Amino acid sequence: MGVASTCVLDLACLVTFTAWVTLSNTKIQSVYGKLSIMSTPETNPDSTDATNEIRDIAEVAAVEIITTAAVHLMSAAAVKCGLAAGDDAEELKDLDEARKLINALAGLIVSAAPDLGSQHAGPLRDGLRSLQLAFREASIVEDAPGKGPGEKLTGPVN
Repeated sequence: MGVASTCVLDLACLVTFTAWVTLSNTKIQSVYGKLSIMSTPETNPDSTDATNEIRDIAEVAAVEIITTAAVHLMSAAAVKCGLAAGDDAEELKDLDEARKLINALAGLIVSAAPDLGSQHAGPLRDGLRSLQLAFREASIVEDAPGKGPGEKLTGPVN
């Protein structure tokens, strides 16, 4: 292991998305399905049961780190938009926080997309768009077209 550079990999893409996937929103489930195939033993032969695996951060591909960060932002934004599974979803809703998370996610996806390729960037863009639409639906104050979270980077979402 490298000097203080170990990373516990627990397939955060899948674990973090668990609450989000239980939603009835088929679009979100579709994005989850696309993301979950990104790092499987077939697509990444070095991948194993990563829940207990510890790797040196130098061994982790940039695409995996970027995708994991994006999925964490997506999951947090979904909860803050009120999409959490369970009775406390409304209590967890915080649109100010959701806006910040969606803006950060848009920046990450837009800037990383050329390096990720369409196999990885496409599902991330779909997830971002779903969150932008969910934010618009949850908000009582309607943002002007192009003024919603992340739309400065992605263009208007409708």
